[in-house]
Amino acid sequence: MTSPEEIKQLARMTIQREAASVEGLLDQIDDRLVEVTTRLLKCNGHVLVCGAGTSNPIAARLAHLLSCCGTPALFIHPGDSQHGLGGAVTERDVLIAISKGGETAEVNFLASLARKHGACVIALTQEADSALGRLSDVVLCCKALPDVDPYGMIATGSSLTTAALGDALCVVMLRLRNYGEQEFGETHPGGAVGQRLRGSSQEGKS
Repeated sequence: MTSPEEIKQLARMTIQREAASVEGLLDQIDDRLVEVTTRLLKCNGHVLVCGAGTSNPIAARLAHLLSCCGTPALFIHPGDSQHGLGGAVTERDVLIAISKGGETAEVNFLASLARKHGACVIALTQEADSALGRLSDVVLCCKALPDVDPYGMIATGSSLTTAALGDALCVVMLRLRNYGEQEFGETHPGGAVGQRLRGSSQEGKS
């Protein structure tokens, strides 16, 4: 692959495959997502989100967006859970554990510890019958298209697909909590978003 046209074509094909993988989530939305929202609404503590490798930034992103949408959430590093951080998990919390194959040792250690502490464990994985799936109270299955990742291993499209399902969960929680612009403005006063919200507030008073 050396010509500019071949490079552009490969880029387009990648985007098409990833878009198709995300669209494939439409047929995967079922009552398990409803059960997850119920568990999150009943959570009296924090929603803790973890993931390793490529799932690590996806987990951090989900935790941030949940908080933006009115569900108090924090990212917790699964590796650090083996060095004392696991003590942060209580029976009042919900742990969302993200793992494509469901066999990541650090993630499964934290999931096991969370169960021992009495927390609810939600798995976000492609493999329901994995070690993580068996450790979890609810398995939110997220299957990306088989050919969406290079070599079937480099988690480009699969991580995007997982992020999209997380986005859907965040928007549902936003609506269920009736979390509006005013509430969001209280926790997001900075940057261009904060300036826009303050401008809208001033216009409403005038």
